[in-house]
Amino acid sequence: MLIKLAVLFSGNGSNLENILKKLHKKTFKDKTFEVALCICNKKDAFGIQRALKYGIKTTIIEHKNFKFREDFDKILVEEIQKYDIDLTILAGFMRILSPVFTQQIKAINLHPSLLPLFKGANAIKESYESDMKVAGVSVHWVNEELDGGIIIAQKAFEKNDLTLKEFEEKIHSLEFELLPLAIRKIFEND
Repeated sequence: MLIKLAVLFSGNGSNLENILKKLHKKTFKDKTFEVALCICNKKDAFGIQRALKYGIKTTIIEHKNFKFREDFDKILVEEIQKYDIDLTILAGFMRILSPVFTQQIKAINLHPSLLPLFKGANAIKESYESDMKVAGVSVHWVNEELDGGIIIAQKAFEKNDLTLKEFEEKIHSLEFELLPLAIRKIFEND
């Protein structure tokens, strides 16, 4: 069974490359995963080069060209629907999506905190500066609420005396571990 994935990203694309490395054209049991579509909202994002290493051309849809969020989301939806995608993955896609997107596209998001804590773009810094003893990453279903969908998977670690740089590195290493596993888990019982 072929499972077609779309990956949406805005920047560096390290999580995109991790998905390409661990899942793209790989088979687990009877399921083969393929990244059939990459979409980026910034024409100079480094992730575009990462996708090209795997022979995948990224579709650029710049949000700044749209007056309304819903108009941007409508074009995103139309592009994703062209490819018969089974699951869309937001991997560092720095856009808040409207119901135009969330009610039509089956999507998950990778977030660098233990949700429901530390939602939004400053999650790493807020989590690091909190007095919590643990931190971690979450993969969740995308819905209308920012970082508010049902949690699929989480992984935590003890903060101890990590510097901010070490903390960020630990977050990213857990993201690389958790996201491909969460994607596989979603399709395990199909």
